[in-house]
Amino acid sequence: MRAILLILILAVVAIIVAVATGLLDISQTRQARAPQISTTGNGVTAKGGQTPAFDVETGSVSVGTKQQSVAVPALKVNPPANQAANEVEQNAS
Repeated sequence: MRAILLILILAVVAIIVAVATGLLDISQTRQARAPQISTTGNGVTAKGGQTPAFDVETGSVSVGTKQQSVAVPALKVNPPANQAANEVEQNAS
């Protein structure tokens, strides 16, 4: 239950961020109307009514490539001084 609630909260936050940044534009194109409800001896009847309609426009994200020169650092490993001296003695033997 907590996981579902957390997912719903994250979805609402994501929609708010999308609208705030202009990536998502939602505009209502048709108003909602409640149905006419009447009761009779046989039960309840509902007539009419209308659901709202929305126009949703989404932004686009473009991904491209370009040539770029990047400086790459050089890596040099220096062994400890006593290890270098031991290797020289071993090679001399």
